Amino acid sequence: MSVRGAADTGLLQRHLPGCAIREITALAPVTPELASRAEVLVLRSGHQLDATRLDEWPRLRHVIRAGSGLDGIDVAGLAARGVTVHRNPEPAADAVAEWALAALLALARRIPYGHAALLEGQHAKQHCLAPPASAMRVAIWGAGPVGRACARALGPHVAEIAFAARRGLPDTTPSRPGGELPAWADAHVVALPLAEENRAVFGTEFLGAARERCPLLLCVGRLGTLDLPACLRALADGGLGGLALDPVEEADLPLWPGGAMPGPLNLIATPHIGAQRHDVRALLDRWVATTAAGVLTGAGGSAR
Repeated sequence: MSVRGAADTGLLQRHLPGCAIREITALAPVTPELASRAEVLVLRSGHQLDATRLDEWPRLRHVIRAGSGLDGIDVAGLAARGVTVHRNPEPAADAVAEWALAALLALARRIPYGHAALLEGQHAKQHCLAPPASAMRVAIWGAGPVGRACARALGPHVAEIAFAARRGLPDTTPSRPGGELPAWADAHVVALPLAEENRAVFGTEFLGAARERCPLLLCVGRLGTLDLPACLRALADGGLGGLALDPVEEADLPLWPGGAMPGPLNLIATPHIGAQRHDVRALLDRWVATTAAGVLTGAGGSAR
């Protein structure tokens, strides 16, 4: 069983000619008869596989996640039932970092603001004066594959990069205590997983500490790491100089409470397209197909 957008079902069928493969739009509408037969489930972000839903999949033995995030997946519950989770977080990292670089440069030059103003009939050239990106200090929150790739992509274009210090970070990695970063950085790249301790951590307290610098804030991890209403308010009232959001799912809409966005804003929002590059998609599709073939034929797979 594969959720639409998580795999190339034609490629899956070629790798598994003797298997019945079904593509579904979401987990909730699946008929009990289909769910009860599934041995392998291919998931993408934005879908919930929790303990209650697991009861509907009694024969499930493998979950393949074509990406990095495990939020929404009850990993402990799956393990307790003998279900192996396979994921591949590396291939998408450089593509997401490319998006982060594009977003940083666009926000730094206030391109989204100027574009939005023109669409509203305003010629806002005087409001688009900005310091050079090359003079910016950038804080990166999260040192996984995406965070590290963002540092490599942004590093040549900015003055200084520092990761939020955490246990296990190599001594050679430039870092600063997280409590110092709001007063230090001109831009923040959030590449954190949606663990409970990270939920809505970029909210009122962070925004208050960072307000004097009026920084740019870019989210390339999970939207739930931001207190989104607070960030949008800060953008509208000048507490943030710009906001870029990539991991927007359908369930997150509308972004602006009540749907009425006030005036032009230096805002970029995209429908989770960081990894949507042809080469990345092709690589992940091949990985999903070979992993599914491996686990169903007893050849194993890359469990992470």
